[in-house]
Amino acid sequence: MTFSDALRNSRLATIREFPKADLHNHCLLGGKRSVIEKYFGKKLEKFKATEPGIRELNHWIGQVYRPFFELPEAFEKGVEAAFIQARSDGITKLEMSIDVFFGRMFKISADHIVSTLKHYHHTVAPDIDFRPELGFSRSMAPATLQSCFESYLGYNYFRSVDLYDDEFAQPIGNFKALYRFAKEQGMKCKAHAGEFGSADSVKEAVEVLELDAVQHGIGAADSPGVMKWLADHNIPLNVCPTSNIRLKRVKSYKTHPVRVLVDHGVKVTINTDDALIFHDGVSEQYLKLLKAGVFSPAQLDMIRNNGLEE
Repeated sequence: MTFSDALRNSRLATIREFPKADLHNHCLLGGKRSVIEKYFGKKLEKFKATEPGIRELNHWIGQVYRPFFELPEAFEKGVEAAFIQARSDGITKLEMSIDVFFGRMFKISADHIVSTLKHYHHTVAPDIDFRPELGFSRSMAPATLQSCFESYLGYNYFRSVDLYDDEFAQPIGNFKALYRFAKEQGMKCKAHAGEFGSADSVKEAVEVLELDAVQHGIGAADSPGVMKWLADHNIPLNVCPTSNIRLKRVKSYKTHPVRVLVDHGVKVTINTDDALIFHDGVSEQYLKLLKAGVFSPAQLDMIRNNGLEE
């Protein structure tokens, strides 16, 4: 049975067996929910947004999820849960981020963070091509991020960087020096742009930070000119449809702009973002996009291969 056949027959278990990439995954928000809840000893309150944006998401993280990290070895369990989720979804290429400030916040050394990622990669999902990533919050001072970033460089372990959180917290140009430094370290450069921002904000982020890929980027669908520019420059967008719907950026899979992007020649991939919160793996999203009539099975197979080729 081919991947397209599995989609046509709504065989979710079979869809999960095919190799897939997840290139937009926030590790500690990307774990298998049942693993986290079992260790926590209680169910996590379900997240539900009432307005567009990430304000309510950050509130949920702070009020509902952060108490989990007061437990002994909660960090380790969060990492383990992330690899279990990826393995169960058939992920064979994984770009998964750890926030550079997390260690300082919870008094966990860079050495322990690196060794924990290595341990659970090799014990839970050794067949995954894991490309560890460091994440920067756009709400934090660039100097603080730079200081945190430098503590990880001696390990020669992390392969990429990402900038996320509130797109409107401060100008993208404030991070230019940080990203130039990341480029000098040979790291792949990604950033969230156009999740809630405009098409112009996507282009600006790519130009100012010299990005290799954009996380989300769906605001670009409002501008044929920006979409052509992205296509011409071969800048892929790592799109997360379920996240966009759950955060009320778009109304449904049927109306999601990912098809507009593809029709204008933009390279896209489908990813989880925060599977712990939004519940869907990559496999579920492929099936939902098919059922909504957004793509054909052959088009979804092409998108699947886009991720594997990155």
